[in-house]
Amino acid sequence: MRPPRDRRPPVALEFRAAAAGRRTVYVVHPGALAAQVHRGLADALPEGDGLTVLDLGALDEYAQAALNGGRADTTVAALAGRLLAAMEPVRVPYTLAGWSFGGVLALAMTRAMPAERRPERLVLLDSIAPTEEYKQPDEALEPDLLLGWFAMYLGAKRGKPIGLDQAALTGRGADDGLPVVLDAAVAAGALLPGTPLPGLRKLYDTYVDGLLRNNRLTAPYRPDPAPLPVVLVQAERSLVPDDPTLGWTPLAPHGLTRYGCPGDHYTMLSRPDSLGVIAPLLHAA
Repeated sequence: MRPPRDRRPPVALEFRAAAAGRRTVYVVHPGALAAQVHRGLADALPEGDGLTVLDLGALDEYAQAALNGGRADTTVAALAGRLLAAMEPVRVPYTLAGWSFGGVLALAMTRAMPAERRPERLVLLDSIAPTEEYKQPDEALEPDLLLGWFAMYLGAKRGKPIGLDQAALTGRGADDGLPVVLDAAVAAGALLPGTPLPGLRKLYDTYVDGLLRNNRLTAPYRPDPAPLPVVLVQAERSLVPDDPTLGWTPLAPHGLTRYGCPGDHYTMLSRPDSLGVIAPLLHAA
């Protein structure tokens, strides 16, 4: 009898192989959007450069937590070890990047690898630093803020950005805020008229559980500073738009260089004008 087929996607997804002597870009992707969202980035890189996505969603201990109330039976350090193993053999020269919570994993990876194996730089794509300033208990995550993030996510997932002013959600909880999101999503063409509210609520709850998982993984993590220069690319509509460093200054003693790009936290991964900013930074040594 044949052993059961492993249907899990691979952790390391090679979108484009690097030509001899050219750079490979490794991007840590924490899910929410499908890893295929990085296809545009592969096309935007200079000819000859390669792109491999390290998909956290392919790790059961991470992916299942979003379906289990956000409770993950693992740690940042353990996940970083899994991703490092998936990179083998490392194609040099290379750049390591991380989007969103993937930036926290990318930092942990640079600390876990020997100095001679580290990339020249660490590139963070709208990633919030795992510092005490940004660590919050679950109950401190305000529903109106989560609803605004969810609207961004939903618009990117459907390919129809939702123009929803955060002020329209101020003070609202999930019960009275989701109808506002639903109306805005229908107006933007992201959802069809007549979309049932309970279905949207289920999608919202799963989205929030994913955020809780990342929040709970970050809470006990005590990172050492990055052992190499850090480049931060912040979206115009970032998750934390009021902090141009997203808290990374104390973790970047070798230098923090900041850039802005169009789009929001999610659409920055697919908008051509955003990729026009990001791709050269990933290519540069």
